[in-house]
Amino acid sequence: MQLHSFFNSSTSYRVRIALALKGLPYDYRPVNIRRLEHRADDYVARNPSANVPLLEDGQFALGQSLAIIDYLDAAHPEPRLIPADAARRARVLELSYAIACDIHPVNNLRILRYLQEVLGASDEQKNAWYRHWIGEGMATVETLLARHGDGPYCFGAAPTLADCCLVPQVANAQRMGCDLSAYPNVMRVAGHCSAQPAFQAAAPRQQPDFAG
Repeated sequence: MQLHSFFNSSTSYRVRIALALKGLPYDYRPVNIRRLEHRADDYVARNPSANVPLLEDGQFALGQSLAIIDYLDAAHPEPRLIPADAARRARVLELSYAIACDIHPVNNLRILRYLQEVLGASDEQKNAWYRHWIGEGMATVETLLARHGDGPYCFGAAPTLADCCLVPQVANAQRMGCDLSAYPNVMRVAGHCSAQPAFQAAAPRQQPDFAG
């Protein structure tokens, strides 16, 4: 397998965690989204979303991090990251989507670039935008964990897709200087995950394209 990834991309980070948890080897293919390498014609031909990550498994190519992790769960079911039980599956997806669908899309690099380069937002306005959506989204995640979380991970004694989504989002928020002290359950889970070898191996600073 080949993973086209950028070290600081939270979506790439999710997939790297999943691959590490499953112990699956892969070739790392850096795509520097700061230099717009994801917009190159040959890359877009393989990944129409023109973004990272992109997983290539033989002749099978797949973009979108949640779809990739679902594929990995189906092709390599141990350890399972999306529970088979209907209720637990729904809980994991609820929290995962709260991050992947509500927080991440309005705060990723292309949105922040648009705010500044097209709409003329200042650094201060851009940062205020980021903090606002982190605050709204993390409040939701914190409530979900307080109501339904039941272990050192988001849901139980083993990591799931929810943890794969939560850790990168916390890392991004911290990198952007957000105050996360109001979300103790979020930080407890993130702290536990970050102490585990698979999560450490997937961290941005461990990637071959890490640039500080």
